[in-house]
Amino acid sequence: MEQRHLGRTGLRVSRIGLGTLMWGRDTDEHDAADLLKTFWEAGGTLVDTADAYGDGEAEYLLGRLIEGLVPRRDLVISTKAGSVPDPDRRFDGSRGHLLAALDASLARLGTDYVDLWQLHVYDPETPLEESLEALDLAVSSGRARYAGVSNFSGWQLAKAATWQLAAPGVRTRLAGTQMEYSLLQRGVEREVLPAALDLGMGLLPSSPLGRGVLTGKYRNATPADSRGASEHFAPFVAPYLDDTASRIVDAVTTAADGLAVTPLQVALAWVRDRPGVAAPVVGARNTQQLTAALSVEALSLPDEICRALDDVSAPVHRYPDHDWSTL
Repeated sequence: MEQRHLGRTGLRVSRIGLGTLMWGRDTDEHDAADLLKTFWEAGGTLVDTADAYGDGEAEYLLGRLIEGLVPRRDLVISTKAGSVPDPDRRFDGSRGHLLAALDASLARLGTDYVDLWQLHVYDPETPLEESLEALDLAVSSGRARYAGVSNFSGWQLAKAATWQLAAPGVRTRLAGTQMEYSLLQRGVEREVLPAALDLGMGLLPSSPLGRGVLTGKYRNATPADSRGASEHFAPFVAPYLDDTASRIVDAVTTAADGLAVTPLQVALAWVRDRPGVAAPVVGARNTQQLTAALSVEALSLPDEICRALDDVSAPVHRYPDHDWSTL
């Protein structure tokens, strides 16, 4: 699998990442082992997790599989901290919490470092420079090789990245940002992606298949074994089952038919090759789904197909997102 640099750093990642959101809850150790082995054998390196996934079970499960199944040196492990299961405070970006969370993540993962450590969310109750200092301490202590953020808006991302760049050699450059991005969700193109490109950060798209909707499996009904039919994930999928999404899915299906490939391959190739994207993170539930996603490695969409998909999925961008002189 092709490897890409994450932003303007020396960190290289496979251009498809493996997500572990459901590990330890809906994905057991046997299935997780099959997924990780299949991914590794295909040349995949980036494995994305978080301390909040399965209340830590995803990290614990990944840790059990490292070395016994896949050598640690062959993986680029990314994890996150800052999202907490507290109804009164969903986010905790304090230095104390973040560093304690990182130590707990390392213990669950059974490793003395992670390749990429990210602030999971922006915490409005904590000074941003305090949260960023935790990233600096993690990198300087060797517990993390690189640092990034996740779910930051455009201004939050620009503020954080600029703060880090203001003291080179003292503060660690932000390598990347993880955000939802797909043909059904192009909101990052308004401000987040331009900021990331300008500041030398790579984008790691989550839900690159529109929460599964872009595969076309919801066109006629909701499959009983799908996330859309599950108690936990039905509300997550529901926003992408409207008429607007349906028109985009129809266009993806038409493109797939014309290219003799699947809608999944078309949707994933589109987001993988967008400017600024380093690696879409795919949260496959089984090896069949993962193998289907990995098969996109050999596919590059023709320019005319990309333009057609761009047009049918184009978000509404008005002032101040566009140059005022063009409005």
